[in-house]
Amino acid sequence: AEAPGEAVRAWGRLGYPRRALRLHGAAQAITERHGGDVPSEHAQLLALPGIGEYTAAAVASFAYGQRHAVLDTNVRRVFARAANGIQYPPNATTAAERKLARALLPEADERAAKWAAATMELGALVCTARNESCERCPISAQCAWRLAGKPAHEGPPRKGQTYAGTDRQVRGRLLAVLRDALTPVPQAALDAVWDEPVQRARALDGLVADGLVEPLADGRYRLPLT
Repeated sequence: AEAPGEAVRAWGRLGYPRRALRLHGAAQAITERHGGDVPSEHAQLLALPGIGEYTAAAVASFAYGQRHAVLDTNVRRVFARAANGIQYPPNATTAAERKLARALLPEADERAAKWAAATMELGALVCTARNESCERCPISAQCAWRLAGKPAHEGPPRKGQTYAGTDRQVRGRLLAVLRDALTPVPQAALDAVWDEPVQRARALDGLVADGLVEPLADGRYRLPLT
């Protein structure tokens, strides 16, 4: 029932604030289409705003105990190492990865749901991107990558995420001002957060285009009300 901007305000510094708008849109759709209950059907989940294949599979599996291949970065890394013998998966999820994930999935729904959670935790806590703990891994004896001597990554360079000095950082600072303000803020308040005017204007234009900020006729800005 709240304005979308309140979702952005509550989202705080979690990152990727457009997800707050999608979450708000999904909540509205769930209320309107499903009586306020998160749907259990995979197709209905996919039809919600901001819900893609991974999230739909994760909700159906973790919340409703269904059989779905849940592929996040951690799971993909586990499968790349254990099954394919390579250190890291491709930068983008491939059809071959999806096929492998479905082939490895246990048949029974309850066991498949546990498998999905277990493989995700294995990647997050043991088979990590760096400093993996093979001595604690329950499948180390079957891991193709370990058995091959842990060959180094030979694919495209893995892109590290930079933040300092980027438009993302500027957008974050601009949004922080708007989140902390209960009333619309003047341009001067936004200008104060970043010295470089071209980059600042570009970041602000991007926030407006993404629906995260509403410009008002009097030159002030606010979080979105619609």
